Amino acid sequence: MGKLFPAFQKLEGRRVVIVGGGDLAARKARLVAAPDVDLRLVWTCFSPAVVEEWAGRATMIDRSPVASDFDGAALAFVALDDELEAARFGAMAQSAGVPVNVVDRPEISDFFTPSIVDRGDVVVAISTTGAAPALAKRLRAQIETLLPRRLGALADFAKSFRGAVSGTLAPDRRRAFWERVFAGDIAATFLAGDEATARERMITSLNAPDAPPRGVVHIVGAGPGDPELLTLRALRLIQEADVILYDRLVGEGILDLARRDADRIFVGKAKADHAAPQDDINERMVALAGAGKIVVRLKGGDPFVFGRGGEELEALKAAGVDCHVTPGITAALGCAASAGAPLTHRDFAQAVTFVTGHAKGDAEPDLDWRSLAALRQTLVVYMGVETAPRISQRLVEAGMNAETPVAVIENGTRDDEKILTGTIAGLGDLVSTGDIAGPALLVIGETAAFARPTFTRDVARERRSA
Repeated sequence: MGKLFPAFQKLEGRRVVIVGGGDLAARKARLVAAPDVDLRLVWTCFSPAVVEEWAGRATMIDRSPVASDFDGAALAFVALDDELEAARFGAMAQSAGVPVNVVDRPEISDFFTPSIVDRGDVVVAISTTGAAPALAKRLRAQIETLLPRRLGALADFAKSFRGAVSGTLAPDRRRAFWERVFAGDIAATFLAGDEATARERMITSLNAPDAPPRGVVHIVGAGPGDPELLTLRALRLIQEADVILYDRLVGEGILDLARRDADRIFVGKAKADHAAPQDDINERMVALAGAGKIVVRLKGGDPFVFGRGGEELEALKAAGVDCHVTPGITAALGCAASAGAPLTHRDFAQAVTFVTGHAKGDAEPDLDWRSLAALRQTLVVYMGVETAPRISQRLVEAGMNAETPVAVIENGTRDDEKILTGTIAGLGDLVSTGDIAGPALLVIGETAAFARPTFTRDVARERRSA
């Protein structure tokens, strides 16, 4: 097959004819349907589903197609299973001078229906010239993950300023201006849902087009470790970033998704071992944004669940830096799901509580142990490896049944995930004999019994029976 030329055809105020009355016809109708398109479906009978979906939205002609049906049409589709009938009506459309697509018959079609990513005025079409439609659909799914839902609205936003830009800037300066708009804080602010602020900044930028570009910081949750658990927005922001400041809990493979030319700066923390103090991280983000960079502050799990994201957001706002937060799947949700342990259950847990087992220095975390030991809830402890023996002791002293199930999940959702199960009485020994180094999560409560262990050992029970 020869080279194809991709083009987008105007259908406003024009007729599109679809031959067929079943599911194939409905699929083609969905591609072209719009209030300003004269859509006509022609066939001897229509399925009830087609009638329900298209009655009142399209002209439905209940008979066999005739040549005059195609007169003046912009496009035609023949969506029939019978190959002989499909070829006959395809030829009828061509005789009327109408480009036609005969479904699954590329050899007699004038054009091919692409897989489409539709974002309003932004449309991406993928075609394999009919050779591999399934491949085109797969590519479409991948592209869908890269393009934000508000991209079409962003195009409309830019369109509203085209006249102002043309009237303000010389032609040779417009491209650079628009590149700054789409790569900088204006587009980021719009895509985050704050159109009013984006519009104000657009006006300011037009009034001072030579001003240094404003940077932006995105505080992004990287999830529990598995790159496939990133949100679509997190993936897009990682791929757009000029600079990524990342923690030690960011899963292996996630940084590989970034641009090759993006700067990667490790600012991770472990107990008594901080690669960068928090104040230094805050100052660095402010400085990078001030230099016009798109900065991603990448944090394991969710930035607002024991991730200091709130502190960083506060510091950035105080410095006047444009900042947005993208949530992530927190470790409690990701690790529990990976281990098969529900955090709530109608029979066993009507509440779930997240706490941190880490306090400043070697101090014991200041927690309400009696409330945490209450029945019918799941307790999830972050950063509790070091303090596991004391957590076990305090909960049992506060009234928790010593036989309460626990699960220790290390490197949850990752290839080296380790899941240990036991009881609260043996939690300390479970952690030490299981060589748990972290990052790890402690799940305590009846729902922990659902966890699928990679290694099971109730050390306390073994000692009692010895």
